[in-house]
Amino acid sequence: MIRTQVQLSPEQVEALRRLSAATGRSIADLVRQGVDEVLSAGRRPGPEERLERAKRVAGQFSSGATDVSIHHDRYLAEAFEK
Repeated sequence: MIRTQVQLSPEQVEALRRLSAATGRSIADLVRQGVDEVLSAGRRPGPEERLERAKRVAGQFSSGATDVSIHHDRYLAEAFEK
């Protein structure tokens, strides 16, 4: 780990102290988690990761329609109209 210094507002410090006490996690751990969340929110997945995500959800949901393979363009157009 690399030690760094960050300035926080009194409200942020107090909120972190309360969260730390409630969860039993250190303030440093909570700050690291926050940094990870900010970094991952700004990261765009590459083509391989997007493909893997699509594969994981394929077949997970059911529309109830039995003719999707035939009328997929119509269903897609209807979905984008909403």
